[in-house]
Amino acid sequence: MNDRGDDGVYVGNAGIDAAGDRGWLLGHFKPPGDPRHSDEVEIKWGVHPPGDERAEWVRGEERTALLVLISGRFRVELPGRSVLLSEPGDYVVWGKGVDHSWRAEEASTVLTVRWPSVPGYRVG
Repeated sequence: MNDRGDDGVYVGNAGIDAAGDRGWLLGHFKPPGDPRHSDEVEIKWGVHPPGDERAEWVRGEERTALLVLISGRFRVELPGRSVLLSEPGDYVVWGKGVDHSWRAEEASTVLTVRWPSVPGYRVG
């Protein structure tokens, strides 16, 4: 399911669309004129197998982030703190300058929202 009409509306499926852009559904990296293009926010539908992780910490973050657990068990590592998301709807928010990494303890699906959408950052 994917419908991009001339009316400025895009209808899709997160699981299908995310597979085409390493999980990213919306952000500055989508083409101008696409309703999913935004300089204000980025949204990612992340599907992670058990053990998937970001081994290297993200450092010098310039964005604020919200990560919501859809399914599974997902751990977010923050300076001096480890947060386990284990129930659907559990979430964590961290601000600018907060380093982080993560690990899927079970097969997990998470929704990540970051703002602003900053060009030059890797979108993976």
